[in-house]
Amino acid sequence: RAVELLKQQEITVDLVILPLDDRPSYELMSRADTVGVFQFEGTGMRDALKRLKPVRIEDVTALGALYRPGPMDNIPQYIKVKNGEEKPDYLHPSLEGLLTETFGIIIYQEQVMQIAQVLSGYTLGGADLLRRAMGKKIKSEMAAQRELFINGAVERGVDAAQAGQIFDLVDKFAGYGFNKSHAAAYALVTYQTAYIKANYPVEFLAASMAYSIANTDKLAIFRQEIDRLGVKLLPPDINKSTETF
Repeated sequence: RAVELLKQQEITVDLVILPLDDRPSYELMSRADTVGVFQFEGTGMRDALKRLKPVRIEDVTALGALYRPGPMDNIPQYIKVKNGEEKPDYLHPSLEGLLTETFGIIIYQEQVMQIAQVLSGYTLGGADLLRRAMGKKIKSEMAAQRELFINGAVERGVDAAQAGQIFDLVDKFAGYGFNKSHAAAYALVTYQTAYIKANYPVEFLAASMAYSIANTDKLAIFRQEIDRLGVKLLPPDINKSTETF
C-alpha cells in the first residue's frame, strides 16, 4: 500500500532490489523507532534493539532468531561481542568461519549441521539426523551421536575431551536453534518495513493506518506516532478524501 501511494507521486520503490545498507533504516532501528515495523514493535524487542544497534541485515536476522524463550539469554553476549566489549569464543579454530557472523554464538540450526560437518566429518544427511536427534533429546540416540561426533573429531586431530565439550555445547544450543532461512526471510520483511518508514514516513503511516482501519486500538497508536513525528492528520474532506488514509 505504501509503494502504491508513492507510485501515485511518481516515486518508484522496488522492495525486491532495495539496497541492504541504507543508513537511515538502521538508524531508525537503533533508535527503536519501530512502531509499525514488522517483528520489532514489542517493548522488549525495542529495548534489545537500542542495546544492539543493528548495522547490517545479519544483525536483524540474528535478533529475530534470538528473541525467543531460551535463545534470549544469549542476547547480552551477542551485544557485548558485537560492540567490542568482549572477544568471541569460536570453540575451535576450525569453526571460526562458521561462527564469525554470529560473534561465536550458535544461533541457527544450519550452524549446528555445519559444525558437525567441519569438526567431525558428518555428511549433510548425517548432520540433519544429528540436528533432529538434538531437538528430540532421545537419550539412546544422543549417546550414539555423541560417540560418532567425538570419534569423527578425533580422526581430524581434535582432542577427545574438547570434542565432548563442543558436542555438549552444540546440544545445548540445538534444542532451541532457529532455522536461518526462515529468520533471514523475516529479517528481509523487517528491513523493507523499516526502509519505507525511515525514508517515506508519511506514506508508511498512511498505509499502516489504512491496513488497521478497523482496529481502533492500533489506530490510536499510529495517531500518537503521527503526532510524535509532526505529521498532520487532516479531517475527512468530501472533495479530496478517498475511502482509506
